[in-house]
Amino acid sequence: MAATPVISDRPAPSRQAYGRAYEQMLDKVRYEGAYPTRERADEAVRLVLAGLGRQLTGDERVDLAGSLPPEAARVLTEQIPDRQPLTGWSFVKDLATRTGASLATTRWDTGSVFSAVAACAGPELVTRILQQLPTGYALLFGRVELVPAA
Repeated sequence: MAATPVISDRPAPSRQAYGRAYEQMLDKVRYEGAYPTRERADEAVRLVLAGLGRQLTGDERVDLAGSLPPEAARVLTEQIPDRQPLTGWSFVKDLATRTGASLATTRWDTGSVFSAVAACAGPELVTRILQQLPTGYALLFGRVELVPAA
């Protein structure tokens, strides 16, 4: 007699099928941010890239999207850029407000994701991005903030 299959009313665990490049990016973010799961790293990536997509315009936006894995590029480019870009600190505060997370957690998420973004983009593109954005982003990307001489 064959066993009757058991049907559960619980949903199957949601395990997205990601490309290898995006999985590597998530692994880097997970390592940098010391996140307990890949899913938590994915949440951070989506939050921060959506925020960056609201800030970045022009060739830098296009070039960054081209350097990221398709899943990450989609999150970045689905956003409509704000008319008035935020400073780095305002960027972190905006993300914290949107999620209800603490400023410290949001700052941590941002730094962890921007570290992986910088690895994908390379130093030249990151420099161009920082030149386009208002002050405060260099520290989020793990760089020193240089002030032009008067």
